[in-house]
Amino acid sequence: MRRAIFPGTFDPFTIGHASIVERTLTFMDEVVIGIGVNENKNTYFDVERRLEMMQEYYKDNPRVQVMAYDCLTIDFARQVDAQLIVRGIRTVKDFEYEETNADINRKLSGVETILLFTEPELTCISSTIVRELLTYGKDVSQFLPKGMKISD
Repeated sequence: MRRAIFPGTFDPFTIGHASIVERTLTFMDEVVIGIGVNENKNTYFDVERRLEMMQEYYKDNPRVQVMAYDCLTIDFARQVDAQLIVRGIRTVKDFEYEETNADINRKLSGVETILLFTEPELTCISSTIVRELLTYGKDVSQFLPKGMKISD
């Protein structure tokens, strides 16, 4: 079974992430979405709530698993027996940063990383923007994957 991980998604409910999971499933058997546990990362929802939202969204797709992890990405890949790490890219700056990480991951573990860009119309949307809109009570439904709902 060919399995990919999509790790480090602190706010994985934003629209670009769902597209990346869908595209990854076209060439991999399974995708494990890793919700990064990081006390220093500013997130709108706690880990349990993010897990609950993502598990609800993917509940009808047996090819997608959602779990929390608190370790290095390469260790998480080994834990779930993944052959590929998938990273989402919105900007050239993201690309440069993730390209460096991909090289490091490959050298340390032998696990390949691929970088997938979000759709062109989503390149300006970041999780930071969505979090800020949520903080001020704004409607963010246009930035969510089809069918995903956010409730506090």
